[in-house]
Amino acid sequence: MTETQTDNPFVFFDLRTTDLGPTRAFYEAMFGWRVEEVRAGEQTLSFLAGEDGPWAGFTELPEDDDRSPQWIPYVPVADVDEAKTRAVNRGASVVRDRTELPQGSLVVVTDPGGAALVLWQDRVA
Repeated sequence: MTETQTDNPFVFFDLRTTDLGPTRAFYEAMFGWRVEEVRAGEQTLSFLAGEDGPWAGFTELPEDDDRSPQWIPYVPVADVDEAKTRAVNRGASVVRDRTELPQGSLVVVTDPGGAALVLWQDRVA
């Protein structure tokens, strides 16, 4: 199966950063992007949001995390397991295997050049 190509193939972005406060302030001041904070259990999550709701989230990398700060796009797929298999068959590496979230399922892969992306399957209501 081939996923449908769209003008905007991404449904969400994860902004991984080592310093949340200054990073958040940069995007608010530079582009006027609105940040919303949402309580999730014991923690507060920060999202970039528009009129239609959140379109990106901030992930603060721990000090001992050797990953570089980066934007990671989420690409919608109809079947995350099948998309993972196709990605691996085309030279991708799995960074994080299937993970279930309340909103859907994801698999994190890196393309053959090392760039990360999230394969995202919405939860069917």
